[in-house]
Amino acid sequence: MGLDDDIAILAAAPLFGFLDRDALRLLTFAAERRELTDGDLLFSRGDPADGGFVVMSGTIRLEPRGAGAETVRAGRAALIGQLALFVRGTRPTEARAEGAAEVMRITPTLMRRVLEEFPGAAQAVHDTLADDLAGLVADLDQVGALLAAIDGIAQGESSSDSPGDSPGDRL
Repeated sequence: MGLDDDIAILAAAPLFGFLDRDALRLLTFAAERRELTDGDLLFSRGDPADGGFVVMSGTIRLEPRGAGAETVRAGRAALIGQLALFVRGTRPTEARAEGAAEVMRITPTLMRRVLEEFPGAAQAVHDTLADDLAGLVADLDQVGALLAAIDGIAQGESSSDSPGDSPGDRL
């Protein structure tokens, strides 16, 4: 892959689309690249999360976090471990290559360097993350309201003895 291809893939990845060409060039040159073959482990659940990965080619399979959840497949330009670009933690799942794949690893140190050197990009990334967080809070508020409604129905159930007064009748 050439420099222009790498920059185009990074520009298509979530969060990196806000960076200008010079910032993307810095990421391309400074990031660690890793080639994987079918079944190669990228990381295991519980491993230190010391950077994010952009899928440059191929597919990475992320195992379900919990029972009943579906496997996630990350393809070209996908960003795996967005939070790990900014803070260290642990990996919540296992990731393996499905066929041949190549990833670019971006550490928090490299990300910080890019954001320091390109303040306009830093503001755009900040705004995007703030919007994502606001969306999450709104979603959690909706879940809270639904849980409160369910709790209200359950409370009414225990104090009601009249026939035909079931939760289904009240919905």
